[in-house]
Amino acid sequence: MFPELLQLQTAEEKIALQRLREGMKLKGYSTKTQKAYMGHAERYLRMLPVPLKDAELKHTRAYLLNLHEESRSSSYVNQAVSALRFWHVTVLGRSDPNLRIRPKRQKKLPVVLSTIEVSKILKSVQHMKHRTLLALIYSSGIRIGEAVRLTKQDIDPERRTIHIRQGKGGKDRFTVLSTAAYDLLQNYMKNQPIIKYLFPGGKGLDHHITERSVQQVFERAIRKAGISKPATVHTLRHSFATHLLENGTDLRYIQELLGHASSKTTEIYTHVSIKDIRRIQSPLDRMIGFEEDE
Repeated sequence: MFPELLQLQTAEEKIALQRLREGMKLKGYSTKTQKAYMGHAERYLRMLPVPLKDAELKHTRAYLLNLHEESRSSSYVNQAVSALRFWHVTVLGRSDPNLRIRPKRQKKLPVVLSTIEVSKILKSVQHMKHRTLLALIYSSGIRIGEAVRLTKQDIDPERRTIHIRQGKGGKDRFTVLSTAAYDLLQNYMKNQPIIKYLFPGGKGLDHHITERSVQQVFERAIRKAGISKPATVHTLRHSFATHLLENGTDLRYIQELLGHASSKTTEIYTHVSIKDIRRIQSPLDRMIGFEEDE
């Protein structure tokens, strides 16, 4: 394990970090990605046992190995690899560090709520703004970061669509606006002055509600609804996709609605859909009188 340095950011390090920040802006990286990459770079510098100019491949590999030893998730380590490679190659102009120690992504299936569970969650939220926001996330399959940044101009009641601007990967897309969610939205807006964002936060009408605040609302809602599944706000998005698939929606349309760049990402919902599983009879249920044999 690296010894943590007491003092961070020499003049050289400050310049390198500034170049990283500028490089990401020029590449059009999202604010969330910029923040994550800066965090990895700063942590790497804190644990680097030599000046940055003397850093070698062995130091970078040792740092990543240390993340493994800390039992960091595979997605966290993969992000660290991407951040350090971008910094070394694109920003500092060094040779590719060839960091061939990316961990295999854990193939975990997403948690999915039933339609009854989703209904219980929404009914448990009394605050109109919060209920409307959660209903929009589920009914349209949008990410929490996309939902909190929605404006009135993004809602098209005539075409029944929501315009997602600069979603993940900096891409625009349209997704479905459900009639029920729009009715909720209309009732909510009758009593909520909208200046910029549909869902303003505590800092004023020109600031949107924070993602953390929405997570806290959801956490309280699932407890009140008596649901024990390890669900998060993002589970509503997973549930949207799974329920569409179970109702016969083509996987290609689901991919477009979710904004997935690859169909491989969307295909995971075929593994959590229970539409076909429910048709299968367990061999135990075909046994007659097995309990009487005891």
